Order: sequence, then structure tokens, then C-alpha cells
Amino acid sequence: MASRLRASDNGTATKVKLFGRGQRSIHDALGGGKAADLLLWRKKRVAGAVLAGVAVVWYLFEVVEYNFITLLCHVLITSMLALFIWSTAANFFQWTPPNIPKTALKESTFTEVASTFHSKFNQILSELLRVACGNEPKLFFLGLISLWILGVIGNYISTLNLLFFSILCAETLPFLYEQYEEEADNLAGKLYKQMRSTYRKVEADVLAKIPRGPLKEKKET
Repeated sequence: MASRLRASDNGTATKVKLFGRGQRSIHDALGGGKAADLLLWRKKRVAGAVLAGVAVVWYLFEVVEYNFITLLCHVLITSMLALFIWSTAANFFQWTPPNIPKTALKESTFTEVASTFHSKFNQILSELLRVACGNEPKLFFLGLISLWILGVIGNYISTLNLLFFSILCAETLPFLYEQYEEEADNLAGKLYKQMRSTYRKVEADVLAKIPRGPLKEKKET
């Protein structure tokens, strides 16, 4: 979401920074941790592997129409056969046997992921509740329209396709924005000014003409 555009009386405006980040870098705005490194392709091999893995999963479920349990069983069968062949061949040909770690995933990995998800979820939920209480009418109506559009799109796109498209956008858009930051900020500023001008016209032509009842004066006791 774009940060607010502060306009002066003579029509000039400060430069818009997307994601409401002010003067912070895009890396800091995304949390500054391993998740930000992944989204901004700081580690290209890891980011590429994640994107390729998501694409393979989407292909298997959406195109091949694999069932989740069937796919999981086939993956486990293939892994067990590969380890069995490797271990047997290692004893026969004097190769290095497979190294089986006692802990496949560290506890700190789950803790960091859970902490990041918890923080972002609370931040989003708090913002939604604040907007839903009517503190910002513009964002309230914009949120209603966005949810309605998303609901219409959901009738024509499967949940798996929508999830894959969301992950694809999350993996590519922040990286592209960092590469073309100035152009994106300039475009966001123009769109924001146009939306603000449209809202002012609607407010003057429609909202201002809605009749309101007279205010009752409080009786002095």
C-alpha cells in the first residue's frame, strides 16, 4: 500500500514511497530478515529453488491432477528407494554412505517463521480492525471494493491457482520494484493523485449532497 501523499496548497506533492516505508529501504520494509532476503533474491539459488518448487507443486496438482496423499506417498517411496540403493551401493563399492542428520529442520527455523507470521498477521489484523471501525473512510470503501473484486475473481479461479499466482507475485514484484524503484514510485504518485482527485469529485458531487438531519442541541441542565 502506498504511503500517504502530502500535498501542499499550491498542488505540489512529496514523492510517494510504496509499502508505507518512508525513507526506509525495501529490505527493511519487508522485515529485514531471511524472508526479505528470499523475496528480494539476495540468495538467488534459494529463491530460485523455492520458486521452482512451487511451480512443480502447482503443475502436479493443477495440470497432472495429483491427489495430495498419492503425491506424498510417491515422494516418500522414491526417497526411500533412493536411500536404500545409495546405502547398499556404498557398502558394495566402498562409497561414502548417506549421512542421515538427527535433526532435519532446526527448531529455530520454525520459531523464526512462526514469529514472522505472528507479527505480520497481528499487524494486518490490527489495521483491518482500525479501518473497519470507520477511522479512515477512504480505506474502508477501498477495502470493501477490493474484497468484492477478490470474491468475484475467486468464482473463476481455483484456490490453488490463486495461491500460486500470489506466491509468484510475492517472489517477483518486490525484486522488480527494487530494480525499478524510481519509476514505480513516480507511477504510484501519479495514480495516487488521480485517485485523490476522483474521490474529491465524488465527495463534492455525491457525498456532499446527501441530506442530513438537523443536529439536536443539548439542553443545558
